[in-house]
Amino acid sequence: QVQLVESGGGLVQAGDSLRLSCAASGRTFSTYKMGWFRQAPGKERDFVAAISQSGSITSYADSVKGRFTISRDNAKNTVYLQMNSLKPEDTAVYYCAAGGLMVTVPGPYDYWGEGTQVTVSS
Repeated sequence: QVQLVESGGGLVQAGDSLRLSCAASGRTFSTYKMGWFRQAPGKERDFVAAISQSGSITSYADSVKGRFTISRDNAKNTVYLQMNSLKPEDTAVYYCAAGGLMVTVPGPYDYWGEGTQVTVSS
């Protein structure tokens, strides 16, 4: 079992930066691939970024490539999402997820956090 708790969301202006954190419980964090997804009102949960167990492999949605960076610190059981040059269309609830596959769809991820709201004003 893994419990995930996101933090770091908030209200910012377009062009600003935020860093989201996702703290995991348990001693098996380093065995999981981690992902970030986001969901805007009335829309599906969309892939944002994913990272391998060691952090050596990352993957990004085209919409955030070059602006967002995913990283992890296995010693701290935490995965991060650094978000730069934020746009109003980045507004959503952001979720972190843990699973055995590094994929761009939510289904295969086994554990999810409750989410953190990110709102970007124009």
